[in-house]
Amino acid sequence: MDRYQDLRQIAQQLDADAVALVPGPNFARVYNKNFGSNERPLVVIIPVEGPPAAIVPNLELQSWALVDFEGEVFDWKDQLGYQGAFEALARHMSLGRIAVEGQLMRVFVDQALRSAWPGLQIIDAEVAISGLRRRKTPAEITALESAIATSEAALAEVLADVKLGMTEMEIQSALLGALFRHGAEGLSFNPIVASGSNAARPHASARADYAIQPGDTLLIDFGARRGGFNADITRTYFVGHAPDEAHRAYETVLHANLKGQELTRPGATAHDIDDAVTGVLEASPFAEYILTKTGHGLGRATHEAPYIMRGNLEVLEPGMVFTIEPGLYRDGAYGIRIEEDVLVTQTGSRALTTLDSSLQIIG
Repeated sequence: MDRYQDLRQIAQQLDADAVALVPGPNFARVYNKNFGSNERPLVVIIPVEGPPAAIVPNLELQSWALVDFEGEVFDWKDQLGYQGAFEALARHMSLGRIAVEGQLMRVFVDQALRSAWPGLQIIDAEVAISGLRRRKTPAEITALESAIATSEAALAEVLADVKLGMTEMEIQSALLGALFRHGAEGLSFNPIVASGSNAARPHASARADYAIQPGDTLLIDFGARRGGFNADITRTYFVGHAPDEAHRAYETVLHANLKGQELTRPGATAHDIDDAVTGVLEASPFAEYILTKTGHGLGRATHEAPYIMRGNLEVLEPGMVFTIEPGLYRDGAYGIRIEEDVLVTQTGSRALTTLDSSLQIIG
C-alpha cells in the first residue's frame, strides 16, 4: 500500500505537483516518528507520482534511517549550510506548484524553496493535510486512551497529598513527577495549576509564592503524551470548602459540559455543540464570566480540528475526538473549567476521560 496515497490525492485536487511535510503531527502520522523543529530544516517532498525526496540535516541521518524512507535523501552539514541541499533536490525533481502545511511551514524554509525553484507557487493546504487526522483509527483511539489513563492515574496520586498551604508550584512539581512515574513519554503541554484568583486566567502559570487557601478553587489542566498521542484534561476542585457563588458556578459548568456530551453524535455540527454548551452558560447568572469556546480536536496535536465553536459548521463523524471544556472565569475571584476528551461513536459519543467530574473538596 502506498502510504502517501492520500497526500498525493490532495496535491492532485489542488493542482499541485507535490506536498511538502515538515516535522510535526502530519509527519508523525506518515512515518510514526518525529523530529524536532529547530534552525536545521528537514523537509519531505511527496510528488503526485513517483518516490518522495527529503532534505535531512547530516547529523540526523542515523535517526532518519529508522524512518525506512523510500526516496532520495539530500543531506547537508552545518558548515556548508542547507541551501545547497535544496538546490540539489531541485535538480532531481521539477516543481512549479507545491502544497504546504500553512501552520507549520516556517519563513526561512519557504524562502529556501523559492530560491531553489524560481517562480515556485506555494499554497497553503493546512486544512486538507491536517484533515487526514480528523477521524482516528482504532489503534489511535487506544493510544489516546493510554495517554488519558496515564494522566488520570498521576492526578489521583497527587490529589491524595494536596494540603492547605501548598503552593501551586509544589502541586505542579508533584504532578510532573507522577506523570512520568505512571508512564508518560512526554507532556501534551506545560501543566496549568492555578488557584483562587489565578484560576480566573485560563492559561495561568503556577505561582511559587502563593499558598492555597480555604475556599479557593484549584484548577488543574494537564495531559500526558504517550504513543504519539496527547491527553488534555481539566478538573477544578475546592480547597477546604466551596463558597456559595463558586459552588453554583461549578454546577453550571458541569451542566454545560454534560449537555455537550449529550448532544455529541454523528451529523451534529461543531457549531451545534458549542451553541448548546455556551447557551447553558449564557442563560445562567454567570454569563459575563465566559471567555472561551467549548473545545478543540485532540490527537497527535493537543489542539487540532475540529474546533468546537459557533460558526464552525463542520459535521461530526465517527472517530473524531475533541474536548468539551466549558469554563467560567471571574476576574480576581475564581476560575472553573471541566474538560472531557470525547469520542464520536457510530451512534453518539463516549467520554474517554473517566475522572469524577462532580464537585469535590480536597485538602
